[in-house]
Amino acid sequence: MEELLDKYAKLVVGTGVNLQRKQLLVINAPIECADFARRVAAAGYEAGAHDVVICWNDEKFAKLRYTMAGKAVFTEFPEWRRLLYTDYAEQGAAFVSILAEDPEIFQSVDPDKLMLSQKAAGAALLEYRQRLMNNENSWCVVSIPTKAWAAKVFPEMPPEKAIDALWQAIFAAVRIRPGEDPVAAWQAHTEFLQRAADFMNAQRFTSLHYENALGTDLTVELPTGHIWAGGAEYTATKVRFVANMPTEEVYSLPRRDGVNGTVYATKPLNYNGNLIEDICLTFRDGRVVAATASRGEELLQQLIATDDGSAHLGEVALVPFDSPISRSGILFFNTLFDENAACHLALGKAYPTCLQGGEEMDSVTLLQHGVNDSLIHEDFMIGSRDLSITGRTKDGKELPIFRDGNFVDF
Repeated sequence: MEELLDKYAKLVVGTGVNLQRKQLLVINAPIECADFARRVAAAGYEAGAHDVVICWNDEKFAKLRYTMAGKAVFTEFPEWRRLLYTDYAEQGAAFVSILAEDPEIFQSVDPDKLMLSQKAAGAALLEYRQRLMNNENSWCVVSIPTKAWAAKVFPEMPPEKAIDALWQAIFAAVRIRPGEDPVAAWQAHTEFLQRAADFMNAQRFTSLHYENALGTDLTVELPTGHIWAGGAEYTATKVRFVANMPTEEVYSLPRRDGVNGTVYATKPLNYNGNLIEDICLTFRDGRVVAATASRGEELLQQLIATDDGSAHLGEVALVPFDSPISRSGILFFNTLFDENAACHLALGKAYPTCLQGGEEMDSVTLLQHGVNDSLIHEDFMIGSRDLSITGRTKDGKELPIFRDGNFVDF
């Protein structure tokens, strides 16, 4: 186990953010994940980091604060915290975020407080988050088990066995196996994803049409100059990094006002420590005009009402139904994993890097090119065994992209 943990930490530093000598490394980590955060820090120093900074968070204290503090508190965001992230980003730091939250820890919390907190953080950290979405800094999001998360994924198991089972599932998803080289495995995997992105880019589709037996019937138009990406990313200084571990997706951006029809989610959405289940969204001219859920509908409505852009799509991502995570049969209740088991869409901000020259455009110019902007970016999963996706080209030709939930050969 120790060997696998160290392999994982070194993979995050070497392949995830691809830390360069004399570069700063910033790690965002729950206090429950302290041991692994320290391993990542050690791997950072071994790779030649100028320094390593760990920013701790504590979801149990966060729940206490949400429960006992007044609403006005959540409209505030400390200036020192904003400056911490923007200053490190401007210094060229690499950012590792360890996500391992209890999927339902905030289910009894006033949704208004959660929304106010999200808005305040989104506004304060706008510059920092824009830098990451423009790939100005290398960044990587990973997960490790916690007791509460493991108990939700494997409720039938005793706590220690549940944690061990979740570790094994995570190691498999991030391609860490005893006696094997995970760096080589990731090199081969990202090359496969790049081939899928190259196929999509070569077709120059103007729209995608989604259908399945659940009732999904959705047309997503793609803006002129859109780019499909997948696997590895590159910073402006040509440093190669992998933003999500695991990742099985190729993704792009939709035209902000070009989404029409209805789509049904196929997995729960873990949002702000709550689960939103059986989401159904109807779009007209790019905007959500109807939204329902069997659980968490009030929270879904608040999510969509965060700002003007939160009612529009910012991402379209293709993931084969037969991806390794999907084949595991495990529902992770964690977007980092569940989004890589199914095709998904995202409400909110689009990645400017998915438009030719987008990283050089300001927000007004991006909007003029049909690129959505928002304080939020929330993925929800729509892939199914019978999902069909058909692409339409500029000359009206239709080509199959997905049939029976998987890529047609490319």
